Amino acid sequence: MVTSLAPGAIAIAEPDGPPQSDGARSYALTTFGSLDQRSDEIAKGLLAWGVKPGMRMAMLVPFGAGFIELVFALMKAGVVTVLVDPGMGRKHLVQCLSDAQPDGFIGIPKAQAVRTFLRRRFPNAKWNVTVGRRLFWGGKTLDQILILGKDQAESVSFPRVERSDGAAVIFTTGSTGPPKGVLYTHGIFHAQIDRIRDRYDIHRGARDLACFPLFGLFDAVMGVTTIIPDMDPTKPAAVNPERLIEAANQWDVNQAFGSPALWNTVVRWAEANQVQRPFPTLKLVLSAGAPVPVETLAKLRQLVDPDAKIMTPYGATEALPLASIESREVIAETGPASMKGKGTCVGTRFEGVAWRVIEIDDGAISDVSNTRELERGKIGELMVSGPMVTQQYVVRADQNPLHKVQDGERVWHRMGDVGYLDSRDRFWFCGRKAHRVTFENRTLFTVPCEAVFNAHPAIYRSALVPRGTRPHQQPVMVVEPHPGRMPASDAEREVLQTELLDLAARNPLTRRIKEVIVRDKPLPVDIRHNSKIFREQLADEIN
Repeated sequence: MVTSLAPGAIAIAEPDGPPQSDGARSYALTTFGSLDQRSDEIAKGLLAWGVKPGMRMAMLVPFGAGFIELVFALMKAGVVTVLVDPGMGRKHLVQCLSDAQPDGFIGIPKAQAVRTFLRRRFPNAKWNVTVGRRLFWGGKTLDQILILGKDQAESVSFPRVERSDGAAVIFTTGSTGPPKGVLYTHGIFHAQIDRIRDRYDIHRGARDLACFPLFGLFDAVMGVTTIIPDMDPTKPAAVNPERLIEAANQWDVNQAFGSPALWNTVVRWAEANQVQRPFPTLKLVLSAGAPVPVETLAKLRQLVDPDAKIMTPYGATEALPLASIESREVIAETGPASMKGKGTCVGTRFEGVAWRVIEIDDGAISDVSNTRELERGKIGELMVSGPMVTQQYVVRADQNPLHKVQDGERVWHRMGDVGYLDSRDRFWFCGRKAHRVTFENRTLFTVPCEAVFNAHPAIYRSALVPRGTRPHQQPVMVVEPHPGRMPASDAEREVLQTELLDLAARNPLTRRIKEVIVRDKPLPVDIRHNSKIFREQLADEIN
């Protein structure tokens, strides 16, 4: 499971204390050998205690070496790890964990205290491990589990884990409806890792600046050293670029994964401070979670190795990775088309992915024979299948009929995304199906329309939202100006609105949009990547 060039090679480096006066920072180091050994001991300790393969354990531990060790330990023990974004807010967090019906919690003391206070919500949670000091809530501490694992090392055997066995329940962000729990099997994880490694030519011994927790797990399997930067992974847009630069240069990092919001913050900071190529060793940059503006990609190219590949993989919690495109192709070809309202090209398929664009349907589709595939260039909804595509929701299973389509032994997943395939079999993303605006027998899709408004030099991003209910909606564009470009008076606001309406009137895609709202604060975005706009919240505000 854990791969390395040598057991003594560094698997994880995480900040250990504040920066020194010269900007250097000390790091706590975990070797591949230590990661493998400790995860073995934790797994055997859990099994010796009585935890059974197939049980669900909720993970409430901050991202770091300890988090990675625990996830691998649970996988070795055959336990299904329940992963929930802590940034989704207490209400959603508690509801997701309650719906997942975990058999226990592995969490820091604060999480265990909350779990104890709300214990009626978690009636099956009998196996609880505290990472840190245990107080009044019972269970075991992680140190006790480790001791048990060492003492029972010879008498406890790992269960046989099949590729079809459950490995994790991962929740969607809930950007279009309540968060749903997706079942990941061991086979799905392996399919993801194999394709990421092969498509991006990732080799053992590489050093990755992991700005997104899940990628730290992939790194360890690929034999890549994970450098954890000093940042809150639940708030990537609020990152301090100097901390990223410090880590990247101290460790000669050659690859990095971050959301579009993170890289946009970095680009703005470098531009404002006139910093030239602060990441000279970065040769592979991955950015996912939402479309990356062509302007951000172009500016990001100036901050990394001149020959670097900047890739934007496409997928969703239920199915990833599906497709990918490199920044040069976006800058030279697809980006200019996107700015004219053609949608966002997400590139070509990963090996093993099958996809088709079908006629939009808001209802359930039980069998693939009930779909109608559209010709190239026609906008419809995307459905996908392949070894990295999940087969079911196990929390909010009532959503399976709306998203899963049977095709004999194969299951297709309806992405909830709309767009079209071009003559080169590239998918052009035009937004979420649930976000389309319909009126007067016409349909407006978010991404193409928003691109027209985003072309205005004062606008950072925009969101098409409906006033009223389908099919008699009125399209409204809510815009967020760039920092420093916010209108200072009502008169300036009216001027900007007039300019935007004039811009819209000149494009057939947007000429029916007659209302523009200039928002005086940032648009609401998802908690995982800080990039997907919560259009439902905006629609509630204007209706």
